[in-house]
Amino acid sequence: MKARFSAVIQLHFLFRIPGYFPLAFDSPTRKAPILKVCQHWITFASASITTTPVLPLGEKVTVEVVGDCPKDSADVLRKWGCSDSDISKIFLRRPSLRDVYPANLQSKLNLLRGLGLSSSDLVQIINCRPRFLSNRISWGFDERLEYLQALFGSKEVLLKAITRNPSLLTYDFHDKIKPVIATYDEMGVSRKDLITMLLARPTVIPRTSLNSEKLDYISKTGVSKDSKMYKYVVTMIAISRIDTIREKLANLEKFGFTEDEVWGLFGRSPLILTLSIDKIQRNMTFILGTMKLPAHVVLGRPFLLFSNLDTVLKPRVLLAGKIQDMGLAKQIKGPVMLTALRMKEKRFVEAFIKCHPNEVADELMEFYSNAKDVKRLAESSKKISHKGFPF
Repeated sequence: MKARFSAVIQLHFLFRIPGYFPLAFDSPTRKAPILKVCQHWITFASASITTTPVLPLGEKVTVEVVGDCPKDSADVLRKWGCSDSDISKIFLRRPSLRDVYPANLQSKLNLLRGLGLSSSDLVQIINCRPRFLSNRISWGFDERLEYLQALFGSKEVLLKAITRNPSLLTYDFHDKIKPVIATYDEMGVSRKDLITMLLARPTVIPRTSLNSEKLDYISKTGVSKDSKMYKYVVTMIAISRIDTIREKLANLEKFGFTEDEVWGLFGRSPLILTLSIDKIQRNMTFILGTMKLPAHVVLGRPFLLFSNLDTVLKPRVLLAGKIQDMGLAKQIKGPVMLTALRMKEKRFVEAFIKCHPNEVADELMEFYSNAKDVKRLAESSKKISHKGFPF
């Protein structure tokens, strides 16, 4: 190659050699280089170049000459479509991206652009997975993309799934993604239901683990494959630890439930497995001790375990007592109490507070607001023990 050097230009090559990575100019096989995904930038000091390409295999490589190349990673992001505010958020979440090699960053962003991701999507992805752009997402990208598009059925749904769980592009494709999907297929979970769970629970793929004991737990719930609850039962048990399931089962048995009753409860409301032992203990203690209800009322009304004790259960029960002490006409007791506990906040206020004259309503509203502001005793000094994945 002969050149007259007078200025600095940059050549931008896009190519990938089949079956060979990382990049190289000379293919170790008889196949010609394919200009496709990966990027490599080289700087030459020349304004006009006269080239006579000589390739060992007699193949030709297309070279794209780029006159204005990004100076740094911020410039790459800016030209990709990110605003200064977006770039600031990205660097704040992942400072090391400031020093990343622009060509490497550009190649990864080009792949993401092909998926249809926008700058706002990228900010959300980095906020969720700061190390995302540090992964080699280009490896096996075409095969992975083809499989995921077939799995999710459309590019729009796939884009939504990637935004919620960017690790879909970084999980081990052959040893993690494909085996997990095959496992749920064998369990009888339809693709439509599986997509719903993948969107709702991004940790389904990395956390799924099924053995004979878990399969026995699934059968004990008594939920059939035709049930709408089946996908929740299978995924909740599959992503939960065996020890955690046992602890939560024993925790409910302490309140007088039999093992079969607990499994039946899990079958009707599988998301109970996501609740902490502490929350269930506090709610059950309040239901039995303060509300004076039998424990088995929970079997037919699982919402009592999900409701927030400090902002829903306790304030509304206290308000019911206040209304009774004032001798007002509209009382909250008996079956009405359970209905009131399940109401949305706005509906509850309109049904049991604003229905009274203004002066009475103002007094009740002040009492109700104060009851909701009462903090749990020693909450600020409580030591939280993190055990990793919550369930």
